[in-house]
Amino acid sequence: MKNNNRAARLLFAACAALPGLGAQAAGHFDVDDAGTLDPGQCQYETWWGRSGAEPVATGFHVGPACRVGPVELGLNADRLSAQGVHAVTGGPQLKWAFAGTAADAPFSAAVSMGAVADVRRGGRWGGQLVVPLTWRPTESLQFHANVGADWALGTGARTPRGGLAVAWALNDAVSLIAERHRAGGVWTSRVGGRVSLTPLISLDIGTSRTGPQGARGVVIGLNHEFTWR
Repeated sequence: MKNNNRAARLLFAACAALPGLGAQAAGHFDVDDAGTLDPGQCQYETWWGRSGAEPVATGFHVGPACRVGPVELGLNADRLSAQGVHAVTGGPQLKWAFAGTAADAPFSAAVSMGAVADVRRGGRWGGQLVVPLTWRPTESLQFHANVGADWALGTGARTPRGGLAVAWALNDAVSLIAERHRAGGVWTSRVGGRVSLTPLISLDIGTSRTGPQGARGVVIGLNHEFTWR
């Protein structure tokens, strides 16, 4: 039992450099923007990542979402692995943009909330609440800020989360993104890019450094938006 508990702690510690669990609507990046899908639109986002040297942690995420009335409803599923230990988590997500919903609005604000369960360890529940804010000084430049909290799986212990990000569109197809984010008492710096393969399909690539030891991570993601009605 002690070995299992230690392995589980190592699993979640090693996965710190991977994007956070729970409410997430920004591809593989930790800092969410304040936008939502347009009415009648759906999307799925999926990513694979690895972090650390010893133990090496890997993660795989799938997250479909659709706009339903004034809100965006989604479902997140993740599989995390380290040192032969695996965790499978999943849960619902809701996001509501309550300010600056016009496409050209310079300021936007939303609230995003989600629940997540560890389905392999008794369905223990955790959660997340985040307020994303977005400022668009120009058409090609956006700044994002997040303020919120996480509730740990099983224990329900609450820890603050937050971060800042900047996204710069070089052109219609390529954007550069950099962020600094804190969750679970650990800081992560992440830089990467988003390449639009088509107007509705994009590819994400990012690298990160996490914690005082600077654990390195890399993530590759795919996002696809489509019309459901």
